[in-house]
Amino acid sequence: QVQLVESGGGLVQPGGSLRLSCAGSGFFFSAYDMRWYRQAPGKERELVAGISNVGGVTDYADSVKGRFTISRDNAKSTLYLQMNSLKSEDTAVYLCYARIRTGAWGQGTQVTVSS
Repeated sequence: QVQLVESGGGLVQPGGSLRLSCAGSGFFFSAYDMRWYRQAPGKERELVAGISNVGGVTDYADSVKGRFTISRDNAKSTLYLQMNSLKSEDTAVYLCYARIRTGAWGQGTQVTVSS
């Protein structure tokens, strides 16, 4: 079955960096656009970044432009999110999403930005 497994979250100080990974299986990874979302406590789920199936097109939420970079390695069926210059407001659970016909979500990875 379709599986998305995120990793790489953790506790980081403001100004620090983290790289999230999302390993996909059970579907033809390279055929589908992928996205990263995040959800902070008490807030709605927010689209952070998206990438086309072969990686040629990316887009970002205004709040992360210039700080986050989405990428993918189709040979490894893995999606990445490089997060630099992290701020306290980036604290959230980060989830990857596969734009397959029925949609698929990972379980999420917690990112906490705090001194």
